[in-house]
Amino acid sequence: MRNLIALFACSCVVLSASANDPAPAAAAKLAASVSKPASASLPAAGKDSASARIAATAKESAPAKESAPAKESAPTKKEIVLKKAAPAAAPAAAPDDNKEQEAEVALSAKIAERLAELRERQQARATAAVRAKKVADNRRREEEKAAAVAAILAAAPKHGTVWSYEGELGPANWSKINVDWAKCGMGNRQSPIDLRDGIKVNLEQIGFDYHPSSFNEVNNGHTIQVTVGGGNFITVGNQTYELQQFHFHRPSEEKVNGKGTEMVMHLVHRSAEGKIAIVAVLLERGQPHGLMQTIWDNLPLEKQEVVSPSSVIDPMDALPQKRDYFTYMGSMTEPPCNEGVLWLVFKQPRQASPAQMALFSRLYPLNARPVQSTGGRMIKESN
Repeated sequence: MRNLIALFACSCVVLSASANDPAPAAAAKLAASVSKPASASLPAAGKDSASARIAATAKESAPAKESAPAKESAPTKKEIVLKKAAPAAAPAAAPDDNKEQEAEVALSAKIAERLAELRERQQARATAAVRAKKVADNRRREEEKAAAVAAILAAAPKHGTVWSYEGELGPANWSKINVDWAKCGMGNRQSPIDLRDGIKVNLEQIGFDYHPSSFNEVNNGHTIQVTVGGGNFITVGNQTYELQQFHFHRPSEEKVNGKGTEMVMHLVHRSAEGKIAIVAVLLERGQPHGLMQTIWDNLPLEKQEVVSPSSVIDPMDALPQKRDYFTYMGSMTEPPCNEGVLWLVFKQPRQASPAQMALFSRLYPLNARPVQSTGGRMIKESN
């Protein structure tokens, strides 16, 4: 700014000097004044009248120059640009602020919504945990009650009467159903058995004193049982047994050298002293069985219903032609599984027709106790 003022002053001096001084002297003075700063040229004004005039002229011109910017200086290009941009920028800032505020509000709303959702889930989990604990506690209490009842029942004597050939009431659990049936699980002379490795001896023939008799029959829920009128006897080893009843099993309970037959008939006898002797007649498919057909013709319509036909039967029709047999000491093959039973099993099977066997299988497809351990018992067979 000082140089501009000096230059402006020099121009004024040149213009005034051109009117009073010759050209060379004016030029020299102008050069001297330009080459020195304005502050150095001002003190020299007292010695030289021309310098004084220049200084006076500079004093009058310089304040005018410096006072102009104080009042109103001319705007530069940068200021003009800023002034033009400022009005446009100011309105643009306001929408940005609004958008930022709107974004903050929206974010706050989302955060609040997310927190509410998390609180709701936490509350749901807490409720579910409480519900699950209640269910678990109830289940535990029920299990404890059931265990207590089971313990009481286990400790109490059992006197059940219902049994079966399958499932929980099957042969494996007969001894647990009734305390009086303990032999079914703990006995060591149980029946049936697999008849093998028998000692061949000259067994005495079984004496049969059978004759036509009245009878009644019942479907007792385990088999078809036929009760025969009195007066039918067998004699074995000087001991006489009277025929009480006979019944059927499918398949045969007895096995001979590991092989069984489709059915078997058991004829149960009792001595005067209460001893039991059972004659077993194996049944295989073949010709019709006359005695079996008479029994089938008079089957009761309902279980536990006793039928007493007017006809008679001859138990001799149950026996095979050959009377060779196996014998051993065993037990009843159904509860209470009492031991001390004399078994007499014929070697030769009797035949029955497929239709006769099929009829029984519709009633009892399985009613045979599995074979039991021989336990070292002696088995004799006819030579």
